[in-house]
Parts: sequence; structure tokens; C-alpha cells
Amino acid sequence: MSSALRRLEESLEQELGRVVLGVQAPVRALLIALVARGHVLLQGAPGLGKTLLAKSLARSLGGEFKRVQGTADLMPSDIIGVHVFEEQQRAFVFRPGPLFADVLLVDEVNRAGPKTQSALLEAMEERQVSVERSVFQLPADFLVIATQNPREFEGTYPLPESQLDRFMLRIDMDYPTRESEAGILARYGGVGSAARMGRISEPNRRLPSCSEKYSGFMPI
Repeated sequence: MSSALRRLEESLEQELGRVVLGVQAPVRALLIALVARGHVLLQGAPGLGKTLLAKSLARSLGGEFKRVQGTADLMPSDIIGVHVFEEQQRAFVFRPGPLFADVLLVDEVNRAGPKTQSALLEAMEERQVSVERSVFQLPADFLVIATQNPREFEGTYPLPESQLDRFMLRIDMDYPTRESEAGILARYGGVGSAARMGRISEPNRRLPSCSEKYSGFMPI
């Protein structure tokens, strides 16, 4: 790794470490995707910090950040944009949606229907969208960070192979280690607050470890 990339990685680790703990492996994966101009899919159970990690990365990189929440009733026009009739111009004018951003966070992408998921295919592959026989270019540094819950969770749709092919890396986020759990509770006041509220009966009780491994990443 060159010195410039190493400095970038250290800078990202420092910035993200202020908000999210134990993200060394995910940060390296995100750095690879940034350099290679690829998109990233974060996968894991709810509550592991996937959305927080994506938002923190977007803030660290700068540029315009937009967020889309995946739901069953989300339509393609909610992401791409719509044409609106302007009375003054006496014509339809395109109003761009959240897709037109430097960093787009698609939260719980597998909760959106297949039709809505397909709206991202052209954007992720060619960095452009086609609407009403017109082509609109996306920012040069366009990056999609999508999060998804495991398929076993109710209300999720499997991602089609064509969309999985658009992601360069899939980062599997697991439960934090014992040290990370303790750090999270200490940083956000969980230990003191929980003890005062009676959630922790023993002051010196050791925190349970849900997993020995925090995260890993693999190409799709």
C-alpha cells in the first residue's frame, strides 16, 4: 500500500473511530471500494451500526450525501426523480431525486420491491439515469452504500443477481467483541445509565461476548 493510501486509511479510521468502534476491517474494505470506484453492500442484523457507519463515511468524505429508506411501497420515481409541470415555463421540468448525490445511502435495500431495486442498475453501472428519453449524468464520484438485513427477517426481498453484480464488495458485520461492547457502553453512557436504571444488577458484571469476530468482507 502506498503512503498516500495509508494516510487515507488512517484518516478514515480516525474519523470513523470517533463514532463507530471496532471498524478496522470494514474501513479497509470501504477504502478498497473508494479507490476502485465500486459500490458497497453492508450486511448484518439490525442494530449493528450499518447505517451509522455509512453516514459517518459520507461525512468524512465530504460532498453531497442523500439517504433512501427501503420500504415495500418505495417507487422508482422516489429515488430517480419525477417530471413536474412548471406553470411559468409551460413545460415539464425534471426534479432530480436523492439518487443525484456524491454518496447515496440506501438503507435496508432488500425491503424495497424488485421493481424499485432495478431502478439502481443503470445508475450503479453507468453513473447515469434515463428518464423519459433523456439521459442525466450522475456525479463523477457517485458511490452507493447499501445496507441489507438477513433474508430470514420478515419483509425482505432477495436481491437479484444483476444487482448483486453491481456491488464490488459485501461487508458482513457481526456482533461486536467484548472489548467493543464495553467501549460502546462506556462512550455513550450505557454502563452508568443502565446501572442506575437497574438493567445491570451487578456493578462488576462482565459483559457477554456475542462473537469473537466483529466483521469480515468478501467480494460478491
